[in-house]
Amino acid sequence: MNTNDTKKIDSILFDLDGTLINTIDLIVASFLHTMDAYYPGKYQREDVISFIGPPLSETFTNLDASRVEEMTHTYRTFNLENHDDLVSEYQGVAETLEVLSQQGYKLAIVTTKRRDTALKGLKLMGLEKYFNVVVSIDEVSNYKPDPEPLNLALQQLDSTAEKAIMVGDSEHDILGGQNTGTKTAGVAWSVKGRAHLASFHPDVMLEEMTDLLDYLGLPK
Repeated sequence: MNTNDTKKIDSILFDLDGTLINTIDLIVASFLHTMDAYYPGKYQREDVISFIGPPLSETFTNLDASRVEEMTHTYRTFNLENHDDLVSEYQGVAETLEVLSQQGYKLAIVTTKRRDTALKGLKLMGLEKYFNVVVSIDEVSNYKPDPEPLNLALQQLDSTAEKAIMVGDSEHDILGGQNTGTKTAGVAWSVKGRAHLASFHPDVMLEEMTDLLDYLGLPK
């Protein structure tokens, strides 16, 4: 429920993949397709789950620094070709964003995706109207958990960390919020599991997105 602490929140920063839109099947399939091309038979679904969160450049550098561009091209080609078929919505997201928008909250996306792909997902799910501010990997030198992308979003929203909460499905989101000085909310539908996300001590754990309205003291 609303407390003195949450009354001052006027800005909400959202991760995109696995938080607002269900891209998990798409991401996993894209990684498995890529891994099968370069490391046949070596990787299964449970193996590539750990790849979710950081930018592709970091994941592929850790695998083979000499083939980052090649693997990234393979991944993105498959990802774009299958995007609309494998992306779906999470229950309660659209309703929550509608209430937040009507109540005058400042909303932003902070993602490690490329901007064009992020906008594609938002448009597919009909959520683009809620976000005038989208900070992608294209606009920053450092990515979550570094505070740079969150601070850029706050700057564009004309807000401050003390008035904001970061909502996300990975440790990069929670640590990013903590490093920036915002409140943090984890989502229990994280592909890495509720317990994993809870171990990073978000201020609140959302069992479904409408719980964010309860946390802020707003009517559903």
